[in-house]
Amino acid sequence: MRFLLVNPNTSQATTAAMVGIAREAMPDAEIDGVSAPFGVPLITGPTELAIAHDAVLALMAARPPFGYHGLIVAAFGDPAVEDLRRTVAIPITGIAEAGMAEAAAHGDFAVVTTTADLVESIAQRAMAYGHTDRFLGTVLTPGDAHQVMADRKGLVTALLAACRRAVDDHGAKAIVIGGGPLAVAAREIAGQVGVPVIEPVPAAVRLAAERARRSTLLN
Repeated sequence: MRFLLVNPNTSQATTAAMVGIAREAMPDAEIDGVSAPFGVPLITGPTELAIAHDAVLALMAARPPFGYHGLIVAAFGDPAVEDLRRTVAIPITGIAEAGMAEAAAHGDFAVVTTTADLVESIAQRAMAYGHTDRFLGTVLTPGDAHQVMADRKGLVTALLAACRRAVDDHGAKAIVIGGGPLAVAAREIAGQVGVPVIEPVPAAVRLAAERARRSTLLN
């Protein structure tokens, strides 16, 4: 199977990291990556998320995903997922959608992330995907997202502390790490929290593959 991972931000390094993680999650699949043609290297608020939405649509209009079995939108706001489903013939999967689905299977869950200005957008995604009864909210790392993410070791430490707060203070039975650019750090803290820590990129690969198989059977 072939999948296209679309990074809605402009960071080529983030795209490469997410593609690497996606390939590890499904070694038998061919997974290509592409970055947004315009926008910002890190989506930290609703304005950037709206720009990312337009960038993803522009990218897919210029480069239709011919020859792929599925498309993964790899930003946690799942920008343009609904619009793509109306215009693209292959299954579309968002990383927030996939991560929340896997977390909800374990019970009440929280999202842990670095971007305070996206808390409302995350809550809207949880509601849209039918997880209102299991979604406990978003737990944030302290400080400015850009500064936190610039220090790799500090990012891992901050995310791990936030995950533990989600469990101890909110009673989370599972945690989703909320952000494509957090994918590498998410991998490092998995297994250190005491509850399942869902990495959204591998979760999206698994869901995309399941949808591709179903689509093939139907056709």
